[in-house]
Amino acid sequence: MTDMTIREIRTSLLRLPWAEDPWMEGHALGPMRDLVVVEVVTQGGITGMGYLHLLNSPVLRTIGMCLEEAIAPRVIGRDATAVEAIWHDLWRATLTAGRGGIAMMAIAALDIALWDAVGKRAGLPLHRLWGHYRSSIPAYGSGCWRGAGGDGMIAKAQHYVSQGFKAIKMQVAHVHDLRTDLANVRRMREALGPDIDIMIDVNMGWSADTAILMGRKFEEYDIYWLEEPVLADDYAGYLRCAGALDLRVVGGETHFGRADLKPFLENPRLPILQPDPMRGGLTELRKIATVAETWGMSMAPHLFPELNVQLLASIPNGLWIEQMGLLDDLWVEPVPVLDGMITAPERPGHGLAFKPEVLKDFRL
Repeated sequence: MTDMTIREIRTSLLRLPWAEDPWMEGHALGPMRDLVVVEVVTQGGITGMGYLHLLNSPVLRTIGMCLEEAIAPRVIGRDATAVEAIWHDLWRATLTAGRGGIAMMAIAALDIALWDAVGKRAGLPLHRLWGHYRSSIPAYGSGCWRGAGGDGMIAKAQHYVSQGFKAIKMQVAHVHDLRTDLANVRRMREALGPDIDIMIDVNMGWSADTAILMGRKFEEYDIYWLEEPVLADDYAGYLRCAGALDLRVVGGETHFGRADLKPFLENPRLPILQPDPMRGGLTELRKIATVAETWGMSMAPHLFPELNVQLLASIPNGLWIEQMGLLDDLWVEPVPVLDGMITAPERPGHGLAFKPEVLKDFRL
């Protein structure tokens, strides 16, 4: 038996430039990529790795300090296979200053690392450790940035379609006025034809009234879903939108774990949930998936396809995976997307490892 006692927690803060990719033009994700990498080192020599990609949130050092001050001291010496016990202990320990935000993200990074260690100990990829359901999941091409304008969004969508994707996601709100947003959606449908699904991401940019007004106009163009139409805390606004529109209203990426999604689970008007593994870890993601299935809701987690593929390959209600390619250049073995489908790797754990130069050259 391999000794899974946690001997050390290593935290690395990385800041590195974006890959040289012309299709990143128009993004609003900040000038650099900020990552927190957590390694759980066991007495038996197994190391599990977890990571957070913070997008444009300026909290890199803050999360690093939370891991050092509140997380690591409570897990050194514990059994790395006690994932559930560790998650609950950390959640309770950070309750008065957590229940979300920085504390939950720090817990998530550790949780991902623990599951990676458990998978490596078992010699199984996580999707098989959790109960394999299927190997391949449909992906949609995301990141048709509003900042690229209508022409740029259409060009990127057509690029995705040329690679075999059957669905793409474009953005509205924040940058353009309502007439321009509507024109961009109309032009996108005209450019792609009737056979490609179009998702629309509002990124919490509207009130419920505006989202309903625009959603009714979008319905003419056979839109697959309207994502995050209102602020994350506006649960009533979400439910108003879902009740007023025929198209799907979806969300969840900005919510923290089961507790934050409880109003959606108690009122299952959103047919698809999009929780983020960086906001609760894989432990919470699996529980959300189970409750969602109970209420007939599907899962399309936010970003991180290289990680979310493990969950979606292990559950019956996994629907879509979001492909944007934000970290593809950083992995020793990236998870490929071919003809619009992503296949879960068979490497133990989550199967991911950063290239050595990434950890060496871009550490703060």
